Amino acid sequence: MSASHEVFNQPLPLVDVNLFDGNRAMRAALKFNAPSLDTAPLQKLGGTVGSGEMQMHARLANVHTPVLKTHNRFGERVDLVEFHPSYHALMVEAVGAGLHGAAWGEGAPNPHLQRAAGFMLFTELEPSVLCPISMSYAVTPALKDNPAIHNDWSPGLTSRRYDPTLRLWRDKSGLTMGMGMTEKQGGSDVRANTTHAEPAGSDNWGQRYTVTGHKWFFSAPMCDAFLILAQTASGLSCLFLPRVLPDGTRNQLFIQRLKDKLGNKANASSEVEFVNATAWLVGEEGRGIPQILAMGTMTRLDCALGTSGLMRQGLSLALHHTRQRKAFGKALIEQPLMKNVLADLALESEAATALALRLAHSFDRANDPHEQVMTRLLTPVAKFWICKRGSHFAQEAMECLGGNGYVEEGGEGVMARIYREMPLNSIWEGAGNIMALDLLRALRKADTAAALAHELAPARGMHPALDHLAERLPLRVEEMATEMEARRLAQDVALAVQAALLAQTAPSAVFSAFCDSRLAGQWGYSFGSLGAGVDVDAIIERAMPSSE
Repeated sequence: MSASHEVFNQPLPLVDVNLFDGNRAMRAALKFNAPSLDTAPLQKLGGTVGSGEMQMHARLANVHTPVLKTHNRFGERVDLVEFHPSYHALMVEAVGAGLHGAAWGEGAPNPHLQRAAGFMLFTELEPSVLCPISMSYAVTPALKDNPAIHNDWSPGLTSRRYDPTLRLWRDKSGLTMGMGMTEKQGGSDVRANTTHAEPAGSDNWGQRYTVTGHKWFFSAPMCDAFLILAQTASGLSCLFLPRVLPDGTRNQLFIQRLKDKLGNKANASSEVEFVNATAWLVGEEGRGIPQILAMGTMTRLDCALGTSGLMRQGLSLALHHTRQRKAFGKALIEQPLMKNVLADLALESEAATALALRLAHSFDRANDPHEQVMTRLLTPVAKFWICKRGSHFAQEAMECLGGNGYVEEGGEGVMARIYREMPLNSIWEGAGNIMALDLLRALRKADTAAALAHELAPARGMHPALDHLAERLPLRVEEMATEMEARRLAQDVALAVQAALLAQTAPSAVFSAFCDSRLAGQWGYSFGSLGAGVDVDAIIERAMPSSE
C-alpha cells in the first residue's frame, strides 16, 4: 500500500509565523487610533500565538475537553472541573499578556486598545479560553461599587500570573472572575430571573445575602468569584459570589452539569445551583440591570474583537492554502474566481478589524463626550454586524480549502474549529435582536446623529455611495422610532463607519472596492461577487500572512 502513490500538492501548515507582523490591517488601525502606541508587546504576542507549540496546545485543549467531577471517591461533594494541561498553558499566556484585568491596573497609554489587539491575536490561536479572560475584564471595574471587595480583589485580578488553584483569594497569585446572569426561563430577559437573595447581616465586605436559585449558562465555573443577578426586596440586584468564603470554606455553589456545545469546546460552560450560598451586594440594591449593562458593554466589545480575530485567521488559512494548492494547471490563488472570493473576504476582514479597534479606542477616551456617544452607539452596532457576518465568512473561507477545511485533523482542522466557533459571538451577550434594541436605547440618550455625522466627516467627498449614505443616516437616526427597522439601521451604521475608517487607514484599492460592493450595489448576495474593475491582486497582497 505504501508504494501505491506519493503525496503531493498538499499545502504545508501555517505554523511558526508572527500573527501581528503579518496583519497589515491591524497595524494600520492601531496607527490610526494611537500613533504612539508601543506595539512591541503585540509583536511578541504575535510570535507566541503563531508558534507551533501554542497551536499544539490549542488543538489538545479542544480535543481533551473539560470534565466535571461532582464528588470525590469518598462520596463528598467537590464540584471541580478538570482541564487538560494545554488549557492551563493557554491561560498562562493569555493572563501573562494582560488580556484579562490588567488594562484596569496599569498606567500605560491606550491600555484598552492594546489589550483589544492582543485579544484579537489570541483569538486566532484559541478563542475558548478567552471566556474567563473576557469576563474578568468586564467585571473588574464593576467591583469599584463595593470598595472593600475591590480593594481586596483588584491586585489579584490585575496580576499577570495565572493561578488555577481553588484557594482563598489572599493566598493566590492571580484571580479570575465570571458572570452569572442567564436562567432557563428567561434567557436575555434577565428581569424574569427567579434566583432570590435574602439579607444575612453585614461584615467588612458590606451587606451580605443568602442566595438560592440557579443559572442556566454559567461559563468558566472554576473562576474564583462571580457577579450574579438575584432578586432582592428592592428588585434585581448585583451580587459578588466567591467560590471560597473568607473563612476558607467552600461556598454553596453546586455544578449540575457541563454544556455539550457546538463549539467553544475548551471552555467549560455549566449549569449551577445555589443552595443558601453567600454573596455580597455590589452597587445599589435593586440596580442590578444598569450594573449588568455596563459589564455587557465590555463583553460585547470582546464579541466583536473575537469574531474579527477569527475572520483574520480564517482568511490567513485560506490565503495560505490557495497559494500552495494547484488545480487545473495553476495555483488556486491565481484562478480568477478564487481571487474574487479571497479579495472579498479580505475586505470583510479588514473592515471588521477597523471597526472593532475603533470601538476599543473609545474605551481609552472615556472622558471625551464624543467618545462616550460612540461607545454607546458602536458597541451594539459592531457586535451586531461583525458577529452576524462571521458564520457566512467562515463557511466561505472553509470552501477555499475544500474537503481539507472540513476535517478536524492537523493544521487544516483549525478551519473547522473556526466554523464551529463563529455562531457563539453572535449569540453570547445578546443576539441580533437584543443588539438592535440596544441601538435604539443608545439613540435616545444623546445627540447620536451629530456624533455620527462627525465620525463620518473625514471621509466625505471620497466616494459618492458613502456620501449618499452619510447624508441620510443622521436623519434616519433622529427619526428612528420603530423596532422593525432597527436591524437595518445597525447594518447601515456599521457599513458607513467601516467605510469611513477604511478611507483613513486602507489603500485606495481596499476602500473603493468596499464602497463599490457594500454601498453602491456592485455586489451579489455572496462572497466572491466583486465587480470586474476591482484590483483584487492589490487587496490579496495586502492581506497575505507573514509566512508568504
